[in-house]
Amino acid sequence: MSTPRSLDLPAGVDAQRVETPRGAFAAHVARPHDPTGHVLLVPGWTGSKEDFTPLVALLGDAGLAATAYDQRGQHETPGRPDDDYSLEAFAEDALAVASSVHGTASHLLGHSFGGLVAQVAVAEGPAAWRTLSLLCTGPAALGEAGDRGLTRMVEAIDDLPLEQVHELRERERAVPTPPEVAEFVRRRFTSNAAASLRAITVHLLTAPDRVDDVAATGVPVWVGRGLDDDAWPHELQDAMAARLGTRVHVVPGAAHSPAVENPEGLVDAWLPFLADAEEEAP
Repeated sequence: MSTPRSLDLPAGVDAQRVETPRGAFAAHVARPHDPTGHVLLVPGWTGSKEDFTPLVALLGDAGLAATAYDQRGQHETPGRPDDDYSLEAFAEDALAVASSVHGTASHLLGHSFGGLVAQVAVAEGPAAWRTLSLLCTGPAALGEAGDRGLTRMVEAIDDLPLEQVHELRERERAVPTPPEVAEFVRRRFTSNAAASLRAITVHLLTAPDRVDDVAATGVPVWVGRGLDDDAWPHELQDAMAARLGTRVHVVPGAAHSPAVENPEGLVDAWLPFLADAEEEAP
C-alpha cells in the first residue's frame, strides 16, 4: 500500500471508468496530444490507482499516455465473492484494460504485488506488451519476509469486518497522516472486496516464480526499487534483475512506494528505458 501525499488530481490527469469485456475498472489517466506510447500501471496489495497519480501526471508531461487502475475488487473497481482472483485472472484484467484504452502494445509496470501480476501478464501474452517494468517487487511470493504478518492478515479477513481489520493495521503501523488522507486510506481499505483482498494476500504467500518464463519472451525489462525498500530483500531483487538481463535501478529518497515518495526521481531513472524502447519499436 502507498499513502498518497495529496488527494488532488494534478493537471492533465482525469478520473475515468475504463469499460472492458471483463468489466469496468476505475482509473486515473493522462492522455497527451499525439502520445509517443502508452503505459499501464498495476498497483499492489491494499493499493489503488492513487498510488501512481503523481507518476501518471509526469508520464503525460513526457508525452506518454498513462493509465493507472484499481484491480478487480480494489477500491473503486467492484469485485464479487465468486469472481476469479487467480494471478492469471488479474493478468487478463491488465490485458483487457490496456487493450481497451490503447489497442496496440503498451508498456507495463507492476508495483509490489502488481509486479507479480505483470510478470504473469507478460509470460502469458508477450505480444501485448512493448516493455515490462518491475517496481519494488520480487520473483515470487514474499516467503519468510512476509509470512507471519500476511498469515495474520488472512486470518483477520476471514474473522473480522474490514473496518476492524483496518483499525488493527493502522494501530500497528502508527504512521502520522493528515486527517483527509487518513480518511481516504480507511475508505480505500474498507471498500475492497474481502474476497479480492484475501486472494491477493494469499498470492503474496504462495505465488510461483515466473521469472524464467518472462525472460524467455524477450520482452525488454526494467527493474527498480526505492533506496530503502523494505519488502522483498534487496539481494533477491538483484538476482531477479540479473536473471532478466538487467540491473536494479535504485531511486533515492524513496522506500517501497517511489511513485509517491519520489516520483520525479523514479521518472528520471525509468524514462530513458521507455524512450529507448519507443525508438527501437518498428
